[in-house]
Amino acid sequence: MRLLYVTDSLAVFGGIEKVLTEKVNSFIESWNYEVTILTVNQGNRTIPYPLNSQVTFVDLDVLFHLQYKYKGLVRWWKLNSLHDDFRKKLSKQLSILKPDIILCLRVEYLSDIAKVIGNKPLIFESHSTFWTSRFEHASVFRQLHTIWMNFQVRRAKAVVALTTGDAYFWRKINNSVFVIPNLISVNEKNKYSNCLSKSIIFVGRLSKQKDIDSLLKIWALVWKEHSDWILHIYGERGDVPEDIYQKLLDARNGMVFHGSTSDIHEEYRKHSILLLTSYYEPFGLVLPEAMSCGLPVVSYDCPYGPKDIITDGIDGFLIKDRNVVQFAERVCQLIEDPKLLCKMSQSAIISSQRYSAKNIIPLWKTFFGSFSK
Repeated sequence: MRLLYVTDSLAVFGGIEKVLTEKVNSFIESWNYEVTILTVNQGNRTIPYPLNSQVTFVDLDVLFHLQYKYKGLVRWWKLNSLHDDFRKKLSKQLSILKPDIILCLRVEYLSDIAKVIGNKPLIFESHSTFWTSRFEHASVFRQLHTIWMNFQVRRAKAVVALTTGDAYFWRKINNSVFVIPNLISVNEKNKYSNCLSKSIIFVGRLSKQKDIDSLLKIWALVWKEHSDWILHIYGERGDVPEDIYQKLLDARNGMVFHGSTSDIHEEYRKHSILLLTSYYEPFGLVLPEAMSCGLPVVSYDCPYGPKDIITDGIDGFLIKDRNVVQFAERVCQLIEDPKLLCKMSQSAIISSQRYSAKNIIPLWKTFFGSFSK
């Protein structure tokens, strides 16, 4: 089986990048598939996660961002020329690679890919959500543009969504929608947090999506009651407002900001609880990752991932969306009840195994097999 993945780049310590590299590595190790990752604008940036040496990596060097140097009709002309360049370079690679299945991770490339692949199966992997622009309270223009872009998913042979909630909306455009959760590396060293450390961890790109402002408000309430505990924050700078980012850089009141790390599992083991405050999550990769290291998790019940991953009261807590006070109370409950913390830790380890390679990879093999009949 020859698979071709198309995405924009593999250049940051992000969820999509991590999942894709671990997934294709597993495909090769488990079934010896031939896998190519084709990026649109990788350039000379380093791939952040280990990639199997048998993976073929190709960058088309199509710089779509150059369109923004122009305005009006000139920008429109430049954008069209970039799309022409993308289709020509993609066609050339298709003739060389001869993939059996093409998998696209970015909705903005679907239309161009569909025009040049002939009768090859085109799969769209949804690593965002159908309603991302709405969740981000984007402008009406952007929301309409997103709906138009999502409508291109009708060109795909099938859609793979990460959650049942997101799949519901994709089915309004494409009749062939499958739910396959993210694969995670579930603590392969089998070393776990003992949940004795008076420290809590937050992991995520520092963006508006993650609602860092809410995190800071929650922590202020927790630290007021438990000033001997520390909140450790890990993540790259995203589009978080400058004033909030500055608060992280000037971290005080029991907070420590670390930036990003290449070995997050090692960091999970040093802490006792994970927090997630996102407005929305296509999946919420950090949740099962932390759970696999023995951390109970406290998360807003945002669309769509946390509800699929967390069993409320068993391996973590789901909090009514944006209820800062209830969130802080649940964190304090875990701090003040070591027996409950330990019990949830053990449940979290067991629960996280649902997302191990041995459970997720067979779902992909069945899925790919449906296109080879």
